[in-house]
Amino acid sequence: MVEALLAVLILVCSSVSCGPTGGYTGLPSLGGIYYYQYGGAYSGFSGADGDRARQLDQRFQLLKLPWRFPAWLLLECILDIMVAIGIVPALYYFFHFLLEVYNSSVCKEREQLYQSKGYQGFRCSLHGAEIAAGLSGCVAVLAYLLSGGLAVWGYRTVHKLKQKPEQLYEL
Repeated sequence: MVEALLAVLILVCSSVSCGPTGGYTGLPSLGGIYYYQYGGAYSGFSGADGDRARQLDQRFQLLKLPWRFPAWLLLECILDIMVAIGIVPALYYFFHFLLEVYNSSVCKEREQLYQSKGYQGFRCSLHGAEIAAGLSGCVAVLAYLLSGGLAVWGYRTVHKLKQKPEQLYEL
């Protein structure tokens, strides 16, 4: 649980650093009452300086993005596909052994004993949590495959941008 929380914390903190460009936004650019109440003439950047500040902020943000070694994206794709492929036999064995247990003589005898006393919740069949685990596993396989595809797409995008760096600054 702590590992998962730390992973989320790392993800959140790194996404803040590499998040949207934002850039300089003076209060006058908000328009309306802010321009007059806070004195638009004293906002710091306006006109050409404000445009230049926004352009520099965008370029700075592009430099911060982790495009230095896009081969990591290919490694991520390989790992995602390996995990997705690994989940499939895990799901198979989960249900295979679970069905073996439910088809055992012990389970049948247990079911009959509880049914003789009027209890219905002890049947020898899959229950909702086990089915949900299987469905979650299938969704996880799809998510990892999608993640692998996005990693390849990201690699191709970064590779194209690195070949034509002048496009980075035409935003």
